[in-house]
Amino acid sequence: MKKSGAWMAVRALEALGIRYTFGIPGVHNTEIYDELNSSEQITPVLVTHEGGASFMADGVSRTSDQTGTLVIVPAAGATHAASGIGEAFLDGIPMLVICGGIRTDLDKKYQLHELDQHAFLKALTKASFLVRTHEEIGPTLFKAWEIAHSDEPGPVFVEIPVNLQMFPGEVAPLPPVPVIAHNHRVASDDFQRAAQMLMAAKKPALFLGWGSRHADQLTQAIAGHLQAPVATTLQGLSVFPATNPLHCGFSFGAAAVPAARNAFADCDCLLAVGTRFAEIATGSYGVTVPPNLVHVDINPKVFNANYPAAVSLEGDAVVVLTALLEELRKISAGRAANAELHARIQRDKQAYRDEWLRHDSKGKVNPAVFFDALRAAVPDDAIAVVDDGNHTYLTAELFPVHQSKALIVPTDFNAMGYAVPASIGAKLVNPEREVFAIVGDGAFTMTCMEIVSATRLGLGIVYYVFHDGELSQIAQAQEIPFNRKPCTALGAIDFSGVAIATGADYIKVENNQGVVAAIARARETAAGGRCVVVDLIMDYSKRTAFTQGAVKTNFKRFPLAQRLRMVGRALKRKITG
Repeated sequence: MKKSGAWMAVRALEALGIRYTFGIPGVHNTEIYDELNSSEQITPVLVTHEGGASFMADGVSRTSDQTGTLVIVPAAGATHAASGIGEAFLDGIPMLVICGGIRTDLDKKYQLHELDQHAFLKALTKASFLVRTHEEIGPTLFKAWEIAHSDEPGPVFVEIPVNLQMFPGEVAPLPPVPVIAHNHRVASDDFQRAAQMLMAAKKPALFLGWGSRHADQLTQAIAGHLQAPVATTLQGLSVFPATNPLHCGFSFGAAAVPAARNAFADCDCLLAVGTRFAEIATGSYGVTVPPNLVHVDINPKVFNANYPAAVSLEGDAVVVLTALLEELRKISAGRAANAELHARIQRDKQAYRDEWLRHDSKGKVNPAVFFDALRAAVPDDAIAVVDDGNHTYLTAELFPVHQSKALIVPTDFNAMGYAVPASIGAKLVNPEREVFAIVGDGAFTMTCMEIVSATRLGLGIVYYVFHDGELSQIAQAQEIPFNRKPCTALGAIDFSGVAIATGADYIKVENNQGVVAAIARARETAAGGRCVVVDLIMDYSKRTAFTQGAVKTNFKRFPLAQRLRMVGRALKRKITG
């Protein structure tokens, strides 16, 4: 039969279960948008910027079984969306990037938006496809979806030239929807070695990343069986519930909170699941990993990249940990509850929180006061969408996450501007759950106008803006070695104007006394479908354990001559002003 390429593309997306697409119509994709408008299944979402579109798609994929999908224009649309595509690539998030393309039926050069997009996006995607015939459209989109979800997930780019979209051509019936197989490539004796190593250890521990997010019941069972403390990566903050007595917090080295540092101090066997031991996760590689490392990951390239593994178990976390738990149970019924370890973790957590609460915030909002109030107010299944900045590490250290996939955060790509649009994607696919964003003022200025999209869609999202007037994470990193903070002051910003412009409510909170009432009012307003900007005048004078630890770790790694030079420069500037 003959159908337009746009018709075929939308039928393929429907067959793949896509419910939302994100982007902006342009001359190279209006045919697809016209077909999307007729779809009874798919809602195309207009954004203010394609970067916001890619973050929305990311939020969809992270918080549901849906595949975040873009429909963008070529060239400028692709470059604008690149930050979110790159974030998805480095964080292992499935995404379909469907892009219009210049006409391939003309012999003309220098067409509008003519660019080798595949060369540009090669480093940001798992694969890219240029569709050349009508018959290729359906199979190509199915293949792209399969690649996006197979092995370590990630974004896949598909360019559909505008002439194929516009004109009818011969199309074939859609093939069966691909089935994603989650297998493992582990020999039985490797499972046995790993289990024996863990059971023989005096002080085993678990380090969990985003790759273990579907295996929370298994990781809890294994941690309980071993009576092993558990730390997570930054991206994996929500993979293990903070309510579990073995939960210690984010990371476990010099940049970790005291509960994790102390519990992992003498670790003699580490089970690491779904983590690459990347820079942020390890506090600039400031962790001590024991020789007895059992590393589980779906991507074999991560094994031995930064720390050598005694046993590497390749495969999906659920499949691998199911087999590993069986082996552990064959060896032993499990260790008795370690009441002393549980109590020490709890004491360390409480002491760290008390330290923050004692800190004099000098009339501003103390981060610990805010997070205590927020945790007490929101349900366990509420989804926190966190941006990149100092507020990220405050959240990691002070906001306990109680449920799997109840917090998402950009990590290895570290794109600022993530939270406002990503929260829109999360709310669209989780309409019954409360969704809120935690975002620094610098990151907020990057994408705050995307609240227009949330208002148009009637989504009630609360944006908690940590307002201190600086790009604080970098400013703190500048202050220690340079004794000054060039180009990180934001200047005066009145966020009430943003609220007015985007149709949101606005609440300003200047001190601790206003926190509880502001959270209650914001949540009530959001429950009615209206967005709220909560402007928190936040005290950033106390540094996080992560910031202090990462700075010390990096400083110690410098050659002695460079350390002396940096200290001398800082002292001179301190004296001379």
